Amino acid sequence: MTTHTLHRGTVPLLISLPHDGSYIPPEIAARMTPRAQRSIDTDWHVAKLYEPLAEQLGASLIKPVASRYVVDLNRPADGHALYPGRKETGLVSTIGFDGEPLYLEGAEPDEKEIQRRVNDFWQPYHHALAQEIARLRHEHGRVVLWEGHSIRSRVPMLFEGQLPDFNLGTADGASCGVDLQQRLERSLQGQSRYSFVVNGRFKGGFITRQFGRPDEGVETVQLELAQLNYMNEDSLAYEPAKAEPTQRLILQLLRCCLDGSQENTSREGLVEKSMTPLQ
Repeated sequence: MTTHTLHRGTVPLLISLPHDGSYIPPEIAARMTPRAQRSIDTDWHVAKLYEPLAEQLGASLIKPVASRYVVDLNRPADGHALYPGRKETGLVSTIGFDGEPLYLEGAEPDEKEIQRRVNDFWQPYHHALAQEIARLRHEHGRVVLWEGHSIRSRVPMLFEGQLPDFNLGTADGASCGVDLQQRLERSLQGQSRYSFVVNGRFKGGFITRQFGRPDEGVETVQLELAQLNYMNEDSLAYEPAKAEPTQRLILQLLRCCLDGSQENTSREGLVEKSMTPLQ
């Protein structure tokens, strides 16, 4: 089966949506609780937010088919914790964000099944990411990988109270250059509609940390967006009126990434590629 889709763009920006998928193969779903079968911890509708922006900017975009319940593409393949000492979901998690079990009693996957899922779903996505990053870096000299995520605004198992609206993560500044982080922060500081934090509870997951190599021309940034800013968190319905201003701010942030890449490319004396005109 097709495990992911990749649209190749023309500018040095790759948008990755590793938790956009909600498909659970029937043989796995049959062993899960009814609630888990709904894949409720999906980053709902992030493709609706990002696909129009990617098209407008000429950016590449990659998204998976399968749910994070099948295998979490933003966790290391060896299953190591992202935030040691904190309660969190894992590579092939047996609990959801509500702390409740995902599988019927005694039906949890064993090590062999976990490895199969890594081979069948995790590896193809990461291979495609690496290949597209290499292509864009070869063509432009530099590339920004933008990790687009979303989560319910209140998840007691993970954090207290309500999450800020926009949560930027750069692995405490290790996954991108100082200039890019400062541009992003200034863009967020220049508006008053949304609350935000940089390197707060969400500092960037495995993909951000793994691929971010600023000294080698690859910068990575993760945005964890509180879902109430574009959808109804109870019904899971997408709400265009909420989404429109949210998209506008995301677009500003993505433009910051392209501005930086173009500036760096120019400084290095590389030929700049033409950009799709912005609307």
